[in-house]
Amino acid sequence: MGERRQRKGRDSWDIPAGHGAQDDGVADGRGADAYHRGSVLLRGQMIPDRTTTSSLLAPDDPADWIRMDPWRVMRIEAEFVDGFDALARLGPAVSVFGSARTPRGCSSYDAARTMGRLLAERGVAVITGGGPGVMEAANRGASEAGGTSVGLGIELPEEQGINQWVNLGMSFRYFFVRKTMFVKYSQGAIICPGGFGTLDEAFELLTLVQTHKVERTPVVMFDREYWQGLFEWLRGTVSDSGNISPLDPSLVRLTDDPEEAVDVATSALPGKGRDASCEDGGTSK
Repeated sequence: MGERRQRKGRDSWDIPAGHGAQDDGVADGRGADAYHRGSVLLRGQMIPDRTTTSSLLAPDDPADWIRMDPWRVMRIEAEFVDGFDALARLGPAVSVFGSARTPRGCSSYDAARTMGRLLAERGVAVITGGGPGVMEAANRGASEAGGTSVGLGIELPEEQGINQWVNLGMSFRYFFVRKTMFVKYSQGAIICPGGFGTLDEAFELLTLVQTHKVERTPVVMFDREYWQGLFEWLRGTVSDSGNISPLDPSLVRLTDDPEEAVDVATSALPGKGRDASCEDGGTSK
């Protein structure tokens, strides 16, 4: 790792920089103890008792090093590589977000199942968080229609696992890697009723669209009654305070019709949907 120590006046030795073969190395020109770990310089109490190599080779060394930030960066990189490799050939896709708590048999579950089926019938892959509830319903509809049903799971304290209707699944450690996969590999999004996680995914996507970090992505929120209060707050309190543009709410379409939701979400895909433009500020008539 390019590690070396620089010491002067300790143990009666003084070795010029670049001339020491010992691990406990070479002199610091300023006369202070110093330790180099690659490009990182450590002095005083920051100097470790062991080098990285000696720690790695020590038979009694604990495994704490795998939880250090440099190792964590490698895990993050590996998750990106795995995700890119798995999804690079996915083709046209739409992400469907919604609550994991939605029970089977309720209207939101049935609607998500219908939307998953409609997307698959158009040759569009369905991407969800891979869990139960709305996610399971959308995956189920796509799978039953013979389509590609993707589940991008996340490690949580209370493990949910990947639902049985997923035919291409992955599990991630990090939310931000998972969110990258949702945004990178989908050309539209359907937001079904949900809680904090659903709101997080929805506003993350809308922020990227608003700030032009991604191309304009059609976003539709299903169940007008559920989302209406949120949009009244956005058009009223938030817009009146000058915190968003009056045009920003039009980035989203509200609907109660599963087929219309699919039309809007696939409108950026040639031959898959219809125009998502909306004259009444983001709400379907």
